[in-house]
Amino acid sequence: MHACKKIARELVERFPGKFTTDFENNKKLVDTFTNISSKKLRNRIAGYTTRLMTITYAEAPESKEEI
Repeated sequence: MHACKKIARELVERFPGKFTTDFENNKKLVDTFTNISSKKLRNRIAGYTTRLMTITYAEAPESKEEI
């Protein structure tokens, strides 16, 4: 499972602005940017990227309020 998180974080860092909170979109992007043939692994990575983006978008307004 740690490999999924590592790959997801790396993809989000390499391609900022591409990933969103939409799982289906992220699944297609993971398929495009990697050569992973396993459907299960691709879905796990896409799910974690979706979670990362949800957390990122949730934290962004809070940081603006603090300033």
